Amino acid sequence: MLTKTDPKRQQQTTSGDIGISGLAAYLPPYRVWLKDWCKWTDSQWPKIREVVGRSFRMRGPDHSVYTMAATAVLRLIDQYEVDPQRVRFLGLGTESSTDNSAGAVIVKGMVDQALKDRGKPPISRSCEVPEYKHACLGGVYAMKGAIRYLATDGAGSQAIVVCADIAEYARGSSGEPTQGAGAVAMLIERDPTLATVDLTQSGSASDYRVMDFRKPMLRFCGQDRSETHQVQDFPVFNGKYSTTCYIDETLHALNDMYRKRGCSAIEHLRSLKTIFMHRPYRRMPETGLAIAYLFALGNGAETDHEADYKELADWCTEANVDPAALLAEMSAQPDVAGFASREGLRNEAYPLTMAVLQVFRSSPAYQREVLDKLALGGEAIRDLGNLYTAAMPAWLAAGLEEALRDDLDLTGEELLTFGYGSGDAAEVIPFYVAPRWREATARIRFAEAMASAVDLSQDQYVALHDGRRVRGLDYRSSDEFVIDTVGRHDDRHFQDVGIEYYRYVGSL
Repeated sequence: MLTKTDPKRQQQTTSGDIGISGLAAYLPPYRVWLKDWCKWTDSQWPKIREVVGRSFRMRGPDHSVYTMAATAVLRLIDQYEVDPQRVRFLGLGTESSTDNSAGAVIVKGMVDQALKDRGKPPISRSCEVPEYKHACLGGVYAMKGAIRYLATDGAGSQAIVVCADIAEYARGSSGEPTQGAGAVAMLIERDPTLATVDLTQSGSASDYRVMDFRKPMLRFCGQDRSETHQVQDFPVFNGKYSTTCYIDETLHALNDMYRKRGCSAIEHLRSLKTIFMHRPYRRMPETGLAIAYLFALGNGAETDHEADYKELADWCTEANVDPAALLAEMSAQPDVAGFASREGLRNEAYPLTMAVLQVFRSSPAYQREVLDKLALGGEAIRDLGNLYTAAMPAWLAAGLEEALRDDLDLTGEELLTFGYGSGDAAEVIPFYVAPRWREATARIRFAEAMASAVDLSQDQYVALHDGRRVRGLDYRSSDEFVIDTVGRHDDRHFQDVGIEYYRYVGSL
């Protein structure tokens, strides 16, 4: 049973703070079980289960990043009885945009029409509609933008941030089992009912990494769109290098947070009960947090924390690593961007740390300091795949629902959140659970959003993945936005080629 934290943390939820009061999600129904996928592709299920997860979702023929985002926003308005006229900021965080001009205003247009059809007022005409793009970090940046808006010229209003993405990889690539699709919308306001977001105590980091994970427009050239209008959005990526970038940027963002808060790295990490991180696949956040813990042990271990140094030294001995050499590596700050070449990608930024990590994984401390802190909501999101910008908010939603179901007392707890976007940038932001979190969590309905599922056969998966017509899909849209038609006019007097027209499908 989790208990309340000390009074110093309780003070973080005072009146006037800004944070999150609601979460709502949309997940497309088309599901691929990774155990089945392993049979189709002759892959090793035990490894995929432990490293990646259990299943992933795919967007359907009538879905786009905009339809998913709009459905999540409308659900948020319904579930939390939001007055649309109070919403003066609607931010879209995504890396799956298919329009290089408009963004969040497309989502606003869909939601406005659905509200009008119900006889309700639309979102305020005075609403700002920015789109935020930085790989998987766009949603966190949008949340920060919303909080800053409410703290300045948007005081007294409400904001909605929606994180929506479609993660798809070429068949046969190492990223194929880490696909996913979905959207999570967040209600941001003053005096939040879920959690206060403390930007003053957050940490940031960024550094250009050239070829970690990119989506150059050249990828779209020559795609055959004869059967469907959807463009395949496969990234250019380098898996091992991406892991190095994730770890390195997370470490730098943490160091920025430690500096702002004036706290001991190891004492702070040990004090936390729950952490939510960007999760492209199951093993990545585990590795990131474990490396952060080892670095925290090494931060001043020889002078200020003899017990911490001994703990680290014992693992070094077992890994046949010189502790002094490990500490030197940890303070060296490698030029990760310099690895961005065909030859450089073979380099390991922290080889000694990675060797010690292998020993650390088998210790009781690894369970206590890594797995236990990542456990809340962890079982549910094994069935999500990678949602890019929506991955961390989805984990947060699943974790809060699990805490409510298991009658855990989170009130006043610090939930440390990690956002990451390839390219690279990271954000570490503390959330403090509000007194009314139970009431707000009861409206999230994340498990309900996951309940609708259609399991795909191998032929259906291949066809849907490759942008071909899919036979035998047993699914009828309900309570969601879909693509109705796509414009094809391209003449002198009227052009709408490629523009999607949407409609809302009500309950069956």
